Amino acid sequence: MTHTFAAGRPAAPPGQQPVLEISYFTDPLCCWSWGLEPQLRRLRYGFRGKVALRLRMGGMIGGWDRFCDPVHDMHRPIQMGPLWIQASAVTGMPLEPAIWAQDPPASSWPACLAVKAAGLQSPAAGDLYLRHVRQALMLEGRNVARDEVLVELACELAKARPEQFDHALFVKEFAGRDAKAALQDDVREARFRGVGRFPCLCLSRPHKIPVWIVGWLPWQALLEQVRAYAPELGSERTPSSREAYSSYWGGVVEREVEVAFGVSDGEALFNAQIANSSGGG
Repeated sequence: MTHTFAAGRPAAPPGQQPVLEISYFTDPLCCWSWGLEPQLRRLRYGFRGKVALRLRMGGMIGGWDRFCDPVHDMHRPIQMGPLWIQASAVTGMPLEPAIWAQDPPASSWPACLAVKAAGLQSPAAGDLYLRHVRQALMLEGRNVARDEVLVELACELAKARPEQFDHALFVKEFAGRDAKAALQDDVREARFRGVGRFPCLCLSRPHKIPVWIVGWLPWQALLEQVRAYAPELGSERTPSSREAYSSYWGGVVEREVEVAFGVSDGEALFNAQIANSSGGG
């Protein structure tokens, strides 16, 4: 496994306009969104410059006193551990479920707010920070519901990527009004659109009705839906080597490499059936 500081959002080649825009409704604490990272990374790498991704935070857990997931009959933190174990088995992405028994996050709103604060610097900064928060939670078991942890993660990221992320600016924005307004706008939009599960992708392009993809999907199933909506994407760019792909992203986990270089469709479709029956996260 290789996981360091992920590279920022891939920039479009000069003069190239995106063929497809994706509003990505997600949450830093969503295990199924973490499970979709390999597919989204392959999509963004393979169609660099043709796909524009906009992060939308969902505010999945406002607090355990008012959280209820009727699909999984879940209303206590300890119940998240088994769900993470299932998500890891289905998606192939590593997860550390012990945090839900040892030091459960009280809410996902602080992390959502922190991602919006980072995104005020640039879309790439928001992308970088979300990935770092997810790795800290999913792989290292750090409690990203705590402000001090979120600030610490920002400091780590600024040291690793000083050209892309400003720690002092993050601290200012994290405590400011603009980040709160941006998060409120995201949550309001999610509720208006009826987004009740994460991950959720809204595909849009000029003069076409948007299409929604809800829940985790394996690569081939995701690609088929994306191509059906935007056939002009053309051929997919493939990485020359494992090392090149890891370098492009600034670090990967093993499952991301596996998806980038092809997976068993039979296994993937079976996993998708399990994930869809479970209701996502």
